[in-house]
Amino acid sequence: MGSSKKTLTRQGLRRIIFDHNTRSSKAFDVILLIVIGLAVVVAMLESVDVISRKHGQMLRTAEWIFTILFMLEYSARLYCSNSPLKYALSPFGVIDLLGWIPLWLTLLIDHDAAHYLTVIRMLRMLRVFRILSLRMMTNMRRKLKLSLNAARPAILSFMLFVVILVTILGSLMYIIEGTQNPDFSSIPTSIYWAISSITTVGFGDITPITPLGKIIASIMMLIGYAIIAVPTGIVVAAMNDTSEAPPESGRACPECGRDYSDNTEHCENCSGKLEEDPANENP
Repeated sequence: MGSSKKTLTRQGLRRIIFDHNTRSSKAFDVILLIVIGLAVVVAMLESVDVISRKHGQMLRTAEWIFTILFMLEYSARLYCSNSPLKYALSPFGVIDLLGWIPLWLTLLIDHDAAHYLTVIRMLRMLRVFRILSLRMMTNMRRKLKLSLNAARPAILSFMLFVVILVTILGSLMYIIEGTQNPDFSSIPTSIYWAISSITTVGFGDITPITPLGKIIASIMMLIGYAIIAVPTGIVVAAMNDTSEAPPESGRACPECGRDYSDNTEHCENCSGKLEEDPANENP
C-alpha cells in the first residue's frame, strides 16, 4: 500500500513538473519562468561595475539562492523521470544542468567567466513554449521542425556547393591579388575574404586593389544576394510539401521529458512507452 502511494505521488509530481495541460502544471511553468528571469537579471546587474560595488553582496546572495532552487528543481526532475539518464542527456536536461552548475565552478576556478555563464539560464526561457495554449503556434512549431528535417539533405548539398565556391574563388583571388596586395597573404585568408563577401557581411578588413580583383568581388557580391534566398526557398518548399503535424497533447514523456503529440503510444524522441492521459482513464 505504501509503495502504491509513493508511485502515485511520484506520478502526480511528474505531471506537475513536466506536463503543461493542467492548471497546476501551467502555474509551475509560469513560476519557474519568473524565477529564471529574475536570476538572469541578477547576473546581468552583477556585471555592471557601479551596481556590483554597491550591491555586490546582496546580488551574490540572491545568485546562490537561485542556484539552490534550480538544483532542487533539477533533482526533482531526475526523481520524477522513469529514466533519469535519458532526461539528463536530453536537450532540456543539459540546459537545466547548465542552469545551476556554473556558479559552483567559481568555487573551483576563480574566474569571472564561470560566474557570468549563469546568463545561459536564459536558454531555459524556451520553456515558455510549454505554457502557450495557442494550438496554432504549437502546431506551426512542429511543422517547421518537420520541414527543416525534410529540407536537411538539400540544405547540406547547398552548403557543400558554397564551400566549394568560396574555396575556388578565394584561391583565384590569392593568385590575382597575392603578388600586389598584402591583405591576400595566403589562401586561407583569401577564402575568409570570399566567405565574408559572398555572405554580404563585408567587414572591410581585406579589400581587393586590382581591377580584375574588384570585378570578381563585384560578381561575388551579386551572387551573395542570390545565395541568401536559396535556403529560405528550400525550407518554404519543404513546408508546402509537409503534411499538417499532429497536435500536441500538452503532456511530456515520463522518461526524457520531451513533449509528444496526440494519438501517440511511444515518444518520438526516445521511443519510451507513454502513459495514458489521466483525463481519459476510467474512474
